[in-house]
Amino acid sequence: MKIMKYFKYVLLFLQLAAVVTVKANTANDDKIWYLKPAEKWDAEALPIGNARMGAMLFAGIQTERIQFNEQSLWSGDNNWDGGYQTGDRGFGSYRNFGEFSLNFDRMAGAKAYRRELNIRTGVHRTTFVVNGVTFTREAFASYPDQVMVFRYTASKKGALTGKIAIQSAQGALSIANVDGLSFDGQMPNHLKYGAKLKLLRDGGTADVEGNTLGFKNCNSITLFLDVRTNYKPDYQSGWRGADPMPVIDKELAAAQKLSYARLLNRHIHDITRLTNAAGIRVGKTEQTQLNLPTDARLKKYADGVKDPDLEALLFQYGRYLLVSSSRPGGLPANLQGLWNNSNTPAWASDYHNNINIQMNYWAAESTNLSECHVPLIDFIVAGQEPCRIATRKAFGEKTRGWTARTSQSIFGGNGWEWNIPASAWYAQHVFEHWDFTRDRSYLKDTAYPVLKEICQFWEDRLKLSKDGSLMVPNGWSPEHGPREDGVMHDQQLVRDLFQNYLQAAQALGTDTAYQRKIASMQQQLAPNKIGKWGQLQEWQEDRDDPDDQHRHTSHLFAVFPGREISRKNTPELANAAIISLRSRSGNYGKNINTPFTVESTVGDSRRSWTWPWRCALWARLGEGEKAGMMIRGLLTYNILPNLFANHPPFQLDGNFGISGAMAEMLLQSHAGEIQLLPAIPAEWASEGAFYGLKARGGFTVNCKWLNGKVTGYQIYSEKPEKIKIHINGVVKEEFSVKFKR
Repeated sequence: MKIMKYFKYVLLFLQLAAVVTVKANTANDDKIWYLKPAEKWDAEALPIGNARMGAMLFAGIQTERIQFNEQSLWSGDNNWDGGYQTGDRGFGSYRNFGEFSLNFDRMAGAKAYRRELNIRTGVHRTTFVVNGVTFTREAFASYPDQVMVFRYTASKKGALTGKIAIQSAQGALSIANVDGLSFDGQMPNHLKYGAKLKLLRDGGTADVEGNTLGFKNCNSITLFLDVRTNYKPDYQSGWRGADPMPVIDKELAAAQKLSYARLLNRHIHDITRLTNAAGIRVGKTEQTQLNLPTDARLKKYADGVKDPDLEALLFQYGRYLLVSSSRPGGLPANLQGLWNNSNTPAWASDYHNNINIQMNYWAAESTNLSECHVPLIDFIVAGQEPCRIATRKAFGEKTRGWTARTSQSIFGGNGWEWNIPASAWYAQHVFEHWDFTRDRSYLKDTAYPVLKEICQFWEDRLKLSKDGSLMVPNGWSPEHGPREDGVMHDQQLVRDLFQNYLQAAQALGTDTAYQRKIASMQQQLAPNKIGKWGQLQEWQEDRDDPDDQHRHTSHLFAVFPGREISRKNTPELANAAIISLRSRSGNYGKNINTPFTVESTVGDSRRSWTWPWRCALWARLGEGEKAGMMIRGLLTYNILPNLFANHPPFQLDGNFGISGAMAEMLLQSHAGEIQLLPAIPAEWASEGAFYGLKARGGFTVNCKWLNGKVTGYQIYSEKPEKIKIHINGVVKEEFSVKFKR
C-alpha cells in the first residue's frame, strides 16, 4: 500500500508561512503542562507512544512510575465467535503489559516543579530543583528506532542515586543484571510476550539486589525500553509469529549504538512530519489564560472563559494521539487508543464497530494523517476470513461476503451482538482512504476487492418489501429500539456502500454489468422519511419521540460521516435532520421554545463521543454556533485534566473524533465542491487560519479569514485540476496548483 509523503506538505507550509499564519509564538504552544505530579492514571498521567507501544508518565519526584503497553498483548481465543467473555479465554481483552519505577535518593524539598508533554514533538519533560540542583527528565517513544527512551540528568555531577524495578502485569518474574531488567512469559492463549529495560550510565556505579537494579552517584542515566509479543496479523499463521525476545534484543542493540541526541533528533524528525502536516488557529487567547497550567486553564474554560487556543490544542491533541497509537505496520487505535492499565478494561478496550472505531479515524484523512488510517484498513483486510466463516455460520453456508459482530479482537474474534451493517461502515473507511489520496494502486489492489465483496453480502441479504422497495432485514438502530426491517441507519449505510462501490468501479473502469446491478439496487432501497413532527425518521414506522435524548444519533449517519444528506443537495431532508438533532439534544418537544445551549444538553447526551458526532453533524448542516457549543460541551463536561476524553469511563474516541469534527467546521468536500468555512461560530470568526487540511480528490488546502470572510487560500494537488470552490457564499471554478517538490 502506497504511503503519502507528508514532508512536501510541511515544506509547502514553510513556503506559505508569510501568507497563512497559524501559530502564535508563546512559551506554552502545543504543550500540556502541570505544576504537580500525576496521581490518577486515567485523569492526570500523560501519554507517549510510537503506535506499537506506549507509556503513561506520572512524573513523580522521588518515585518515578511509568506504566507501559504494547498494542498486541491480548487475551482470548483465536477466531472467537459468540459471547462477550473478556477473561483469559473466549473473546478476551486488551491487557496491561506492566510498569517500571525509579526510586531516587535525596529528593526532599523539591521546588519549581513542572511537567509537560509537547504534542508536536512527542517529548515528555519534567524539571524541578532540589537543594540548588536542577533535575531534568525527558521521555519519548521512537517510531523509527522502535524503543522508548527515558533520560535523567542533573546540573550537578554525581547527583543521581536510586533503584529501578520492573513488574509484569501478567505475572512473569522479573530478572535484574547490571545493565538492565527484563521479564518474559506466555499468556493462557499461548501468546508470548517479553520486555527489556536497558540502563546506560554516565559516571557512577550500578549493582543488583534481588530483582532490582541500583545506580549510585551517576551524572546521568538513560533507559531504553522495548516490549513485544509474538502476535502476527495473519489468519493463516494462527495470529502468531516470531518470538519476541530476539527481536527486542536486536532493536535495543541498534538503539544503544546511537547517541541520545541522535535518537531524539530521529524521533522528532519522524513525528513532526505528521504532527506538523496540519494546523489551525481559531482566535487568540488572553495571555493570562495561556500562562495557566492545563488543569487550571480547563477549569477556567468550564467556567465560561473564552480560550480558542485551548480548542486548537484539543484539535492537535487528537491528531497527536492518533499518530501515537496508529502507524503503518501496526494495529489500529482501540477504545483506549493504546494506553491501558487494567486487565479488565471497560468494554475489553476492544474494537467497537457501531461508532467507536470509526470515530477514531474521522480525522485521519481530513487532517492530513492518511498513513495513520492504514492500520484500520489492514485490520479490516486481515479479519476478512474469520469474519467470512462467522458470517456463514450465522447467515447460511452459501452466504457471500462478510460482516461482523459489534466487538472485535485482534485474533479475528467477533463478540457480543451482530452489528449487521458493520462491514458497510468499514467499507466507507476503505473507500475514503482512496477518495482523499487518489492512490490508484491501493484502489485496485486493496479497496475495490473489499468493496465488491461487501456489496455481494448485501446483494444476497436485502429484502423486497410489499411496496417493491429493498430493505435491510432485522436491523437495529444502535443502541436504540427494536430489531426490525428498514431501520434508517442500516438503509443509509447500505446506500453509502453502494455509492462508494460505484465510484470505485467507475474510477477503475471495471465490472460495468455489476455496476448496473448495484445502481439498480441502490435506486430500489427504501428512502429516508420525514415524520409527523418534521423529524428525520429513525424507523420505517413514524414513532420517534420528540423528547427522546438518547446518546446515539444513528439515523443521522447520512448527514455525517455519510454524505447522502446535505443542505445543498437535499434541503428538505437536511431540515428534518436538524429537527431530529435538536430533539436528541433536549431542544424539541416540551423544550421546543427553550434556548439551545451547552448547559441544556444533558443526561445521556453528555458522553465523550456524542459531542464530537453532534459537532460534525451541526457542521455538515451549516450550524456553526451549535457546532461550537459541542466543542465547549466536550471540554466542559467530558474532558479530564490530562485532556483525555471521558465517556465515562475514559476512552479516546472523543479525542480522535473532535479533531475530525473541527475539520468539518473549517472545510467540507463531500457535496461535490470544496467549501471553505462552512460552519464557524462567531467566536472563531474574527480572525483565523488553517493549513494542511485535506479535501476529497487529493487536494491540500490552506486558508485564512477575517471577520468570517475568507481573505486568502491555496489549494494544491499532484497536478492542476479543475475544482468547484464554495467561498464567501459564491461557488466558482478554478484550477488547483501543482505541489512544488
